Amino acid sequence: MLKLLDPQQPVGAQLRRLRQRARLSQLELALQSGISQRHLSCVETGRAKPSPAMLHALLTALDTPLEECNAAFLAAGYAPRYEALPLADPNMQAVHSALMHLLHANNPAPAIVLDSAWQVLAANAATGVLFGLVGLPASAAPGEFNLLRTLLEPGGLGDHLLNADEIRQVAWQRASREALKCPALAALLASLPSAAEVDPASSASPSAPLLLTRVASTVGELRFLSTFTTFGMPLDITVASLRIEHLIPADPATWRIMGEAYERASAGQVTVEA
Repeated sequence: MLKLLDPQQPVGAQLRRLRQRARLSQLELALQSGISQRHLSCVETGRAKPSPAMLHALLTALDTPLEECNAAFLAAGYAPRYEALPLADPNMQAVHSALMHLLHANNPAPAIVLDSAWQVLAANAATGVLFGLVGLPASAAPGEFNLLRTLLEPGGLGDHLLNADEIRQVAWQRASREALKCPALAALLASLPSAAEVDPASSASPSAPLLLTRVASTVGELRFLSTFTTFGMPLDITVASLRIEHLIPADPATWRIMGEAYERASAGQVTVEA
């Protein structure tokens, strides 16, 4: 199972492990970080201590998750740089407001806020409408509903997808890549049924520019495009983990059905607060 960096491990050994995980040579990392290969070699072997600025440059070049950056700074004898504030913290008000604005603006199309382990932290009213159209519970308590679990486990949303094999395979592959930097997600994947070997392009329409999410609802097939929104330049571990998945109707019929169902449900909107 994936392990985060150990702050007790020398910073040079941590950097070497991160470099190897990124499949970069010392020369490649040195060029990307603006330092000499010889200096990097001395840092990795413990013969030189990186300055805070150099360490930041190396970690940035390695696209290191912020919690692992903290471990590296601690190992080098410096204070951690990044906090993990809860969304309810007053200092996160701007982030929380932005999330709620984006969710509301996406109505009548579904949108959810996910953390790095695919936990659903918030959802807009249209998400509840979509779940109602397929016969699933319209809401869940924050942090208790997991998108990856409902796609892969029997009885979840995956059972209501007309192209379930393709969507499950794509979700599994994406989660597997993300799990390389997220132990919680790696543990979740180990507990879920693996996706079958399926070529997502095998059943796609020849004219489709990307894989659609095709939902079997009580009023017929609904077709969605999937897009993601993340925060640029995060300086907080919580903010770095957040993303919004938008399901955008892919045809006029889906827009019409979602719009009409949303209007009928507008008096009792379902929103899972972050």
